[in-house]
Amino acid sequence: MPQSAIDLVHLARQTGGDHELERELLALFAQQCVHHLRTIHQAEDSRARMDAAHTLKGAARAVGAWQVAEAADAIEQRIAEADARRTEAAMDTLALAAAEARAVIGRFDSAA
Repeated sequence: MPQSAIDLVHLARQTGGDHELERELLALFAQQCVHHLRTIHQAEDSRARMDAAHTLKGAARAVGAWQVAEAADAIEQRIAEADARRTEAAMDTLALAAAEARAVIGRFDSAA
């Protein structure tokens, strides 16, 4: 069975089952995805890119977006290693994971 892009059981534990808080956290996470992905892709400073990946990783873990967290972690490591080829591949993986998470968030929000 495919894993959801957002672990809703984890999210419910984090929020104590408060569905309104879940919606708020997911909306905030969706915004953070856009902001941090932009920084990771466009910033020329590798430290800023690593910081954005690290922050996104933490936000993803908080809401149970495990695939986003794993991909952001990979980017953080690849940037630190100055491995441009593997960084690009990791960025593609992160973009896909973030898009999947945002799609789940959109469905979650519209189901409310």
